[in-house]
Amino acid sequence: MATSRLLRTAGTVLTATALLVSGCSSGDSSPGAAASGQPPHGRTGADAMPDAATATLKPLPTAVPAALRPYYDQKLTWRECGIVGFECTTMKAPLDYAKPSAATDLKLAVSRKKATGPGSRLGSLMVNPGGPGGSAIDYLQQYAPQPDAVRARYDMVAMDPRGVARSEPVSCLSPSQMDAYTRVDQTPDSDAEVDRLVSAVRDFTRGCRARTGARLGHVSTAESARDMDVLRAVLGDDRLTYVGASYGTFLGATYAGLFPSRVGRLVLDGAMDPSLPARTTNRDQTAGFNTAFTAFAKDCAKQRDCPLGTSGPDEAGRRLSALFKQLDAHPAPAGGSRTLTESLATSGVTAAMYDEGAWPVLREYLAQAQKGDGRGLLALSDSYYERDPDGTYANQMFANPAVNCLDLPGAFSGPDEVRAALPAFRKASPVFGESFAWAALNCAYWPVEPTGEPHRITAEGAAPILVVGTTRDPATPYPWARSLASQLSSATLLTYEGDGHTAYGRGSDCTDTTINTYLLEGTPPPPDKHCT
Repeated sequence: MATSRLLRTAGTVLTATALLVSGCSSGDSSPGAAASGQPPHGRTGADAMPDAATATLKPLPTAVPAALRPYYDQKLTWRECGIVGFECTTMKAPLDYAKPSAATDLKLAVSRKKATGPGSRLGSLMVNPGGPGGSAIDYLQQYAPQPDAVRARYDMVAMDPRGVARSEPVSCLSPSQMDAYTRVDQTPDSDAEVDRLVSAVRDFTRGCRARTGARLGHVSTAESARDMDVLRAVLGDDRLTYVGASYGTFLGATYAGLFPSRVGRLVLDGAMDPSLPARTTNRDQTAGFNTAFTAFAKDCAKQRDCPLGTSGPDEAGRRLSALFKQLDAHPAPAGGSRTLTESLATSGVTAAMYDEGAWPVLREYLAQAQKGDGRGLLALSDSYYERDPDGTYANQMFANPAVNCLDLPGAFSGPDEVRAALPAFRKASPVFGESFAWAALNCAYWPVEPTGEPHRITAEGAAPILVVGTTRDPATPYPWARSLASQLSSATLLTYEGDGHTAYGRGSDCTDTTINTYLLEGTPPPPDKHCT
């Protein structure tokens, strides 16, 4: 069962994907991270919140507190690791910024590739691919799209955020338990199926508490942003230069809101809107995936091998829904002992929506599934869940809800709220609406109370920031980029008119040149520049 829709760069879509969005964290562990710490007493779900927040993220004091000085003054010991040319190290960070203690310090994994020239070194450039839960180190070493001109001038740096991959990872289920969890029906047709879904979510959350312990309460976005400031200082940079994609834009915007005077050149690609409550965010994403599916269906109708008909999105939607219904009743063989269920097929189709380059593969795999062969869609689903051939999982699907459920009150407090919201979700997407609504139940039973709430981020006094939005982005809908750019006091919006999730390094010379110029020269584009 997909607990939500991942927010991750398109460059990693066929090897891993990305989940649900959420707002910024605050609370005692991150003073100043919101106007009011804990959410008001008695608030449940998104119905008790406005559609857009009025609270504003407050900056932290510019002086580093004495209790945090040892973290900012630490020296890193680098070693060769993994791929040739990359170095790795670990950095200490306090579990709780309000109560730092060496006894509970976290060790966060960091990697870099030093600038080699030609041209003078411009400093460090941190990257994050999104998620939350995506490994920044894997992204840097395998997929980071920055061209040679940028790599030559910057030390390229990545840190797996707390709770993610190599940095004190959150854990929730064994591989066999996770296999069962991904198969849970998330379009329940009866009270008994609802009960089974709720039971699965509860088991998942109990597993997270048992396997992760106290760290589960300290993996918020605001805390990760504070870790980034420690790393900036330890690397010797006065200001942060950063490229964040998808959820990484929320992390970067949060950094800007907390440390506006330390902002250097920030690229926020595939932007999130931190002012929205969880339910609105989930519904917007549902509509975003519907937009992406419509684009896929139109393209599919032009192809000789289209398995969803030739008359356009309505017919394609009906045929895909019929396939899902068929798989709900009779899962398809998918090799060995595994079968393709409706929930796994939905995740597989969702994975292909992140990148239009996957559309030909999706056509082939849909045709296979219609003939009773589930292997192709199951492979796409496995990529979504980061399931390896040996049956093990990366921790992204564990870290994702751990961050999201801490950052924001959940979209729903229980099944009754989901049922009431189903018409709105079905309207947003006749194909995906029901499954996406039920998937958003994941934070209802989370064992740690949320520490954040929706709010605006203005980052008054920050240097120019570049926000990038893609017009038919499924996971981070384009209106979110417009909203974030309007909130940030120094932001310029760059629009990529195209398909897929995020824009940088995806084939648009206009987009890439504009971003590269900003990173190398510090010059943002003219207001509201559009690229194709």
